[in-house]
Amino acid sequence: MRDDKGSLLGGMGWAFVIGGLVGGGIALLLAPQSGSASRKQLRGYARRVEESIHGLTGKVAEVFDEAVDKGREFVKDNQAVLSEAAEAGRAAIQREREPLSAEKKA
Repeated sequence: MRDDKGSLLGGMGWAFVIGGLVGGGIALLLAPQSGSASRKQLRGYARRVEESIHGLTGKVAEVFDEAVDKGREFVKDNQAVLSEAAEAGRAAIQREREPLSAEKKA
């Protein structure tokens, strides 16, 4: 599960980086300001993108951990029901096998 979490966060990170680069490139092409002002503006964009990535990383980790905890609670709360269902299935299979094995012996 840790690999899934890492790949999700990595994919989101790359999406932000690429979006930031594209936005920066467009800003450079269309900017009616000096190079130093454009560089300052790009640094601001990069800083905001970095902050967004860090914020989203934390939120994604929290949501993932919460989902795992809820899944564990569900299994724990319903373990008796799941065990009874599995046992009923085994008993049904056994009942179906008995006539078939009796026919083979005859």
